Amino acid sequence: MSSDKVAVGAHADGNVVAHPPAEPADVGGMGVRKITDARAMRALAHPLRLALLEALAHAGTLTATQASELLGESPANCAFHLRTLAKYGYVVEAGGGRGRERPWRRAHTALQISSGQDDPAVAVAAEEVGQFWLDMVLDRARRALSMRGSWPADWHHNDLLGQTEHIVYVTQEEARQLGEQVQRLIRRYDERADHPGRRPAGAIPVEVLLLSYPLLHLSGWQPPAADEAAPG
Repeated sequence: MSSDKVAVGAHADGNVVAHPPAEPADVGGMGVRKITDARAMRALAHPLRLALLEALAHAGTLTATQASELLGESPANCAFHLRTLAKYGYVVEAGGGRGRERPWRRAHTALQISSGQDDPAVAVAAEEVGQFWLDMVLDRARRALSMRGSWPADWHHNDLLGQTEHIVYVTQEEARQLGEQVQRLIRRYDERADHPGRRPAGAIPVEVLLLSYPLLHLSGWQPPAADEAAPG
């Protein structure tokens, strides 16, 4: 999810950008959904619902029973939250089965929630969901990185895994170009989400978390005074 972008399967920063990153690929006709309804946004602010969306991206389709086995939740709880996700258009029935044995799939390859909303109530909802998502993934990153000794041995010295930090000095245009280049690299693998059969042998899910922000205290930038920022 990206919150401008929050996105399951995309990127997040919570800021309005003049040049949004390139759209995720339209894989299998599922497309990208830009969410502008506050209730639909807040429906995502639940750990199990986000976990269900991730599980569906991993497995392709899941019944409530299968999701419960994968996530360690009860079938009834998974069924309830799958129905809630369906109510807001995030998942759809994949066909076949009944009750808790009917399979579900994601309705979209990515979800985009922008904090740049005309309606103040929707903007607040976008910020809330963005913060919820950020807290969740940062907590998961801390747990995963603290347990790197338990990773498969042949993944211990992989250049992609682990943590790194860089400060780069770029203009606004250079930052936009760099963001597009990074997104293109990552999205080379988009078509493997929701489609286990497209993954080569040995492929495992790796979360790539990209956070970038200006260090304003070093740049000398000062926020406008309250009386200057006030309209009129």
